[in-house]
Amino acid sequence: MFRTKRSVLVRRLWRGRAPGGEEEAAAAAAAAAEARAHVCGGGWGRCPGKAGRGGRASAGVEAELKALTHAVLKRLKERQLEGLLHAVESRGGTRTPCLLLPAKADSRLGQHWYPLPVLLCKVFRWPDLRHCSEVKRLCCCESYGKAHPELVCCNPHHLSRLCKLESPPPPYSRYPMDFLKPTDCPDSVSSSTETGGTNCLAPVGLSESQVLHETRGWSHWCVVAYWEEKTRVGQLFSVQEPSLDIFYDLPQGNGFCLGQLKSDNKSQLVQKVRSKIGYGIQLTKEVDGVWVYNRSSYPIFIKSATLDKPDSRTLMVHKVVPGFSIKAFDYEKAYSLKRRNDHEFMQQPWTGFTVQISFVKGWGQCYTRQFISSCPCWLEVIFNNR
Repeated sequence: MFRTKRSVLVRRLWRGRAPGGEEEAAAAAAAAAEARAHVCGGGWGRCPGKAGRGGRASAGVEAELKALTHAVLKRLKERQLEGLLHAVESRGGTRTPCLLLPAKADSRLGQHWYPLPVLLCKVFRWPDLRHCSEVKRLCCCESYGKAHPELVCCNPHHLSRLCKLESPPPPYSRYPMDFLKPTDCPDSVSSSTETGGTNCLAPVGLSESQVLHETRGWSHWCVVAYWEEKTRVGQLFSVQEPSLDIFYDLPQGNGFCLGQLKSDNKSQLVQKVRSKIGYGIQLTKEVDGVWVYNRSSYPIFIKSATLDKPDSRTLMVHKVVPGFSIKAFDYEKAYSLKRRNDHEFMQQPWTGFTVQISFVKGWGQCYTRQFISSCPCWLEVIFNNR
């Protein structure tokens, strides 16, 4: 039997759904079965003869999700299906167009109603996604910043998932606020002409004269330095555009490609971590601050003064898993850290305006790496506060 191109695209999309959907369906079905059992048995176990109902319910939820997804996909035009398939199969690595669909076309799955963007994100990215408040639009999306549009983008790779900070951090992730203070690093430190490497120790190893000399002024909103352990690799990358991709290997990368930098580091660990950077991160300056989106397949670790309470005596290192975003820097909070009689801010005007990001490997008291300068591959982002 011959299949149409549309039906082939729909089948390929369903095969490309996010792993874990079956487990999520099974968990929901098990919870529903348990609730029914408690009601029937007075809260003390299952009703006789109902032991296999959870498995059948799980299969029913999976079948319902498949039928609902197919119904949504079959309403799309062939060009829209191709764009969505490209986004799903590239895992967001290539630029794909917005998938604009009616904003009010919600779909019911079980006892819940899902907006179409949430439903497609649930199918293709995060099976445990429940509500639109858990995701954030990327600035490349046409629906970004629009409150009540008639058409809304449903491309699942035009959204990221929000990183929650409410839970208390593990002990290893706390650092004294003293680590905000920059180490002494003379302006005349010699650097390799090939790598631009210096041996200034982290966390803040760049002096103001170095930044001014390499960027030739303050026309940028931030500069990015790439480090491998204690050595800076390459020159400072000055950022003028509101969004920057920092990556090692990206199919359609347009930004700071770490793979093009020449490094003399022969460490096997550095080379291994470097190969895992992949799609890397997206750094975006938005109205409420600077966001970091983890596009890679491995976690990143972030330390920023504005992620903690202003009166905190410690800084936390936050873990951001793949596909998640975090507001890594808040300008208002950073300015509130300034004190009129604060000599440190007078001497180092960007203290508190620096964010550190480590790829793959974390650091802290329960790690073998006590300082970020021991991490294989990491970034130092310095924001312009002028």
